[in-house]
Amino acid sequence: MKCWKLFLLVAVAAAPLARADGWKPVTTHLLTQWAAKVDPAKPLPEYPRPQLVRTNWSNLNGLWDYAIVSSNAPQPSAWDGKILVPYPVESALSGVAKPLNNDQKLWYRRTFAKPDVTGGKRALLHFEAVDWLATVFVNGKQIGEHRGGYDAFAFDITDALKDGDNELIVAVYDATGGYQPKGKQHRPAIEKPGGIMYTPCSGIWQTTWLETVPEKFISDVKITSDVDQGNVEFVVTPAAKEGNHKIHVHILDDDGKILVIGTADAGEKIVMHIPQPKLWSPDSPYLYKATVKMGDDLVETYFGMRKISLGKDDKGFTRMLLNNKFVFEAGPLDQGFWPDGIYTAPTDEALRFDIEQTRKLGFNMTRKHTKVESKRWYYWCDKLGLLVWQDMPAGGAGKGAHKDKKTGEYADGTPASEEAGKNFDAELKAMVEQHWNNPSIIMWIVFNEGWGQYDTVRHTKWVKEFDPSRLVSCASGWNDVPVGDIMDMHNYPGPGCPTPTDGRAAVLGEFGGLGLPVPGHTWVEKTWGYRGMADKKALTKKYLDLWRKTWQLCEEKGLNAAVYTQLTDCEMEGNGIFTYDRAVLKIDVEDCVAAHTGKFKPAPVYETVVPLSQEAPAPFTWRYTTETPADDWFKPGFNDSSWKEGPAGFGKGDTKDAVQHTKWDTPDIWVRRTVTLPDAKLKNPALKIFHDEDADIFINGVAALNLGGFTTEYEIHDLSDDAIAALKPGANVIAIHVHQTMGGQYIDAGIVQEK
Repeated sequence: MKCWKLFLLVAVAAAPLARADGWKPVTTHLLTQWAAKVDPAKPLPEYPRPQLVRTNWSNLNGLWDYAIVSSNAPQPSAWDGKILVPYPVESALSGVAKPLNNDQKLWYRRTFAKPDVTGGKRALLHFEAVDWLATVFVNGKQIGEHRGGYDAFAFDITDALKDGDNELIVAVYDATGGYQPKGKQHRPAIEKPGGIMYTPCSGIWQTTWLETVPEKFISDVKITSDVDQGNVEFVVTPAAKEGNHKIHVHILDDDGKILVIGTADAGEKIVMHIPQPKLWSPDSPYLYKATVKMGDDLVETYFGMRKISLGKDDKGFTRMLLNNKFVFEAGPLDQGFWPDGIYTAPTDEALRFDIEQTRKLGFNMTRKHTKVESKRWYYWCDKLGLLVWQDMPAGGAGKGAHKDKKTGEYADGTPASEEAGKNFDAELKAMVEQHWNNPSIIMWIVFNEGWGQYDTVRHTKWVKEFDPSRLVSCASGWNDVPVGDIMDMHNYPGPGCPTPTDGRAAVLGEFGGLGLPVPGHTWVEKTWGYRGMADKKALTKKYLDLWRKTWQLCEEKGLNAAVYTQLTDCEMEGNGIFTYDRAVLKIDVEDCVAAHTGKFKPAPVYETVVPLSQEAPAPFTWRYTTETPADDWFKPGFNDSSWKEGPAGFGKGDTKDAVQHTKWDTPDIWVRRTVTLPDAKLKNPALKIFHDEDADIFINGVAALNLGGFTTEYEIHDLSDDAIAALKPGANVIAIHVHQTMGGQYIDAGIVQEK
């Protein structure tokens, strides 16, 4: 198979990238081009908090000592080696690539120079994210403890500092698989990759850093825009609650000139009017800059003026409105995993790459799937104009929600334990609070499908009341409870549309999943997709077909948005638009833009050459057998006189929209049919087929198609070049083998040509 390159990428050698300091990535699986750009002396050196910027800071990323010991063992006296922070211990870029089991702790150690804390200044130690339970020591003194894998936290370490070198030690316990939000992390995936769950992330996985602040300093700035009134509201929270703190806010133009000034006491709302505001949108992601001053403390920030709401269109459909206008939202499912960094992008350039390419492909939205990203990821979404649906990472907090078949009532689960419920609630609140100011985030998704779902009404209403500026989805797919702003369907390969209702907008939260592995760019040798594709040509055609139908659902059924699975391959999954290493784009940019913006070239129109069973006045008969035939069963000269004869389609009567004329309920069926073609040459002949499941198709003994998975309707597939060449006027033999594993089963096929 050819590899279609989007860029001329820097090759990453299969051999380890050795460094003078001894660090090197572990190359068990796959590396991205950015692995070669990771500097162990200063990995991820960028300022980690773009919406609350101070100048006095230092980055603590780099090589730390590490040790993995029993969870009940004391602090180790010896260390196992060096680990590169902030890459999780399971990752290649950590230089360790070892699992952390439930009965173990991961210990970190490094030293740092004492920051300048003269004149009453304070030193804050920041962790952008540690998965999961972190205990922090400075110079032998326990400074604090934090639970949560996705939110930032900080400790004032001023009183624990000493002159000269200071020792920082962090102990981490991470029972992935326990009652904590964990998203798609799955510890068994390390030893046995498979399914839709991936390698876990343990320990420090985002930037660790120090900053010095005045004795009285700002701890939080909360910004909310009001597009209808042209206002923006600031609420500034001081670290110290006692005393009076006067706040001064300056909103600046692109040249740094002051547009608006606002003043109030800390904690009070500062509402400022912006004349003729420039609105933030994917087409024009304008960001206002601002400074916030409290005494000696000065921070820089930014915000976007944008509104997300619901309204009715002229057809009466409930629509998602951006700045009071309906915009169809097309985006990928974004897992946020990396083959070399797992949860952590190798570099900021890599982090930006995903967002830039998402926009370049014509998407205006992305669904960040059951993971919370670093603040810089959301900064690039704000900067580059990408709408974000933000999932709450799934966990084991609840036992699911379902609708009772007899009563029609919702049984909405209970917490798996009191501790699990507290963990979920705390991390949900932290997610909303810490990413409040990002204009790119337009929706919170409380649960994914039924994973850990419980008490859905309470959680959804709480999020909506806490943050009324955004839409809230109670659950993406599966277990919808009638609460919140969104009705969400998952449909593979799809597409589909839930029936919209007053006050709730219909979206397609997942569909597609077309799989195409690219040799040399896979995590493991064998990958899978919800629907396997033979090659790039077949993938492109099916991809465009799915999106054409999606845009039709927008017009005819009131669909508001669609999320394609997925942006990149991910470990065992080969259903990405990009390969997992981001080196190969499987569908040309022009075709992607057409699909995602609805600006298609005219679709081919076909006419029937060889009718299907549903098109003929009486169904055509096929020879068939359910016993394994001789090896030459598909060749024209094969004697099939001992086979049974029956009219198509073949199935067991439980496949929706499939008309069965002959019963087939065994795992396999082989069918043959001789058809007569006209003398005139066919124009771009293709196969029209409804298959459930895997189908191998031959024409005159030549392999025509190999179709994995199943369809839910008749689809048209291009024949192989060899099969087209094998077609001839007069008698032709079509032979098909279908293999069935579970669920419905069916086969019917015919030949069409372009008009």
